[in-house]
Amino acid sequence: MTTYTLAGGCFWCLDAVFRRLSGVVTSVVGYTGGTAADASYYRVASGTTEHAEAVQVTFDESILPAKDLLDIFFLIHNPTTLNQQGADIGPHYRSAMFYADPTQQAEFTTALSRASLHWDEPIVTQLTSLEKFYPAEPEHQDYFTNNPTNPYCSVVISPKIIKARRAYNHYFKEI
Repeated sequence: MTTYTLAGGCFWCLDAVFRRLSGVVTSVVGYTGGTAADASYYRVASGTTEHAEAVQVTFDESILPAKDLLDIFFLIHNPTTLNQQGADIGPHYRSAMFYADPTQQAEFTTALSRASLHWDEPIVTQLTSLEKFYPAEPEHQDYFTNNPTNPYCSVVISPKIIKARRAYNHYFKEI
């Protein structure tokens, strides 16, 4: 099993897509990349902790190759906007990849190079060593599935799922 820690705006969006991919064993939303000794949703949103909303996704590379998971990551968020994804603004919504070891650092660097071929603007995704990951509160886990009538889910998350499914349908499982 492989575990990546990725940030691409609101963690609910990444989580909703990752949970629908064959080979994904777990997807946990949380916070990382900050300077505060701990993190919570409201502290991170206040901008005082420097953490990013992120997802730790654990997957089986024999089912879902790492290259494809990383390409999906770059498909479902805009890596060219600094500290912003759509209407979500602030450093906690930054695009970042947190590597656990030199192998992941190399994989992430290669994925960044691949992604740059598909975007007209320069990619601003941060590549950072993973220090501590704080799982988010229970109400944020699998948010899309648990809050189907929330307008954010319909307007922001659903289009990302549709976009990923169109490009990578062979990896999608029915939920």
